[in-house]
Amino acid sequence: MIEKLQPIFSILPQVKNPEHRISFKEKLKWTAIILVLYFILCQIPLYGLSPIAVDQFAQLRAVMAGSFGSILTLGIGPIVSASIVLQLLVGGKILNLDLSKHEDKALFQGAQKLLAIIFTLFEAMVMVLTGAIAAIGPQYIWILILQMTIGGILIIFLDEVVSKWGFGSGVGLFIAASVSQEIIVGSFNVLSSPTQPGVPAGKIPAFIYSLTTGSPSFDYLLPVFAVIIVFLVVVYAESMRIEIPLSSGRVKGARGKYPLRFIYASNMPVILASALLLNVQLFANIFQKIGYPILGTISNGQAVSGLAYLLTPPRSLDMLITEPLHVLVYGLVFIAMCILFAVLWVELSNIGPKAVAKQLHQMGMQIPGFRSSRRQFEKILQKYIPAITVLGGAFVGLLAFGADLTGALGGGTGVLLTVGIVYRLYEEIAQEQLMDMHPMLRKFLGD
Repeated sequence: MIEKLQPIFSILPQVKNPEHRISFKEKLKWTAIILVLYFILCQIPLYGLSPIAVDQFAQLRAVMAGSFGSILTLGIGPIVSASIVLQLLVGGKILNLDLSKHEDKALFQGAQKLLAIIFTLFEAMVMVLTGAIAAIGPQYIWILILQMTIGGILIIFLDEVVSKWGFGSGVGLFIAASVSQEIIVGSFNVLSSPTQPGVPAGKIPAFIYSLTTGSPSFDYLLPVFAVIIVFLVVVYAESMRIEIPLSSGRVKGARGKYPLRFIYASNMPVILASALLLNVQLFANIFQKIGYPILGTISNGQAVSGLAYLLTPPRSLDMLITEPLHVLVYGLVFIAMCILFAVLWVELSNIGPKAVAKQLHQMGMQIPGFRSSRRQFEKILQKYIPAITVLGGAFVGLLAFGADLTGALGGGTGVLLTVGIVYRLYEEIAQEQLMDMHPMLRKFLGD
């Protein structure tokens, strides 16, 4: 069925694939250029936006990697929404694609780009037509939609440039940049707070100010400590792994280990789960606008009742006492979605037991003490990969949920994602630099 869309995929603009191996310096250059462009686009305001417009998705802004009021208001929302839909379709066998095959993977990527562009237009229209993005007048509605659509499409192609020419992915880079900016500004901003005139907006300057007034408030430092704790826990968790001993059947005496990370599916389950919650808020707004608030009621840009409210991230430890049902429902749903998306991501990313067993067998590797066969590899990996996938998905979901409760700067989910993204980026950069210094390693690693 999806093959019929191939003519459309072929006319979609795309970033050219590199024709040669990209050097470390060139990857670094393109990553830096895209990062600078991202920050520049975040500063381009939406023409026609009402000055009293309220960011209805402020709690998910860090995960969306967007800047409210700029042409990048949508952020990576459309990209992730398209990914969710396709993952569910492929995982449910509605789309019969084998992503280990080059042709099927190309179809998947083409469908993802087309769907992301459709979601960009759809989300822009929903936000503006439902009043989530307020215009200064009805004549500016379509101008706002056009600007947001252009910004969303630019993000899609910036992401593609990073994926093909830089380090990591654009989605991860934009999240890390957005959250890092929020943490730095939230910690050290010395300007007056709009809610507390005279008190600095930054948490550390505000704490120092409270000391000078003779009534120190350590509540200001709780979000800062939460960031530090999440950082330490994630770095420790990233270093946890199961190492399967390997020996080469082709090179006598060559031994090594195949590491299975505890956070096996990385942080993608959290990104996908958060994006799904964003879509619940979007559809709640749509249904309320047409007179059927079946997902809950939205007031002053915030969900105040119904399912949309229960799926809004709790941002205070006080809510454990004042709204325990809200905290419990959100926590259970969020962690369950993280587990589900972890399982789907592992299968769709070709890092499941079957795909890894095939890869190791083709490399001529074997586990000492076991017969060298693909089936034997798969049988052993089957004992570990499904278990750590579920445990890792539950862990990142629980950690993000707990950090959200503390009101961590950048949002608990945002901090979790940023630390994981930066850690993986550091590993990739270190490996790339090592291979540039020792070219023979490229041949050994199959690069």
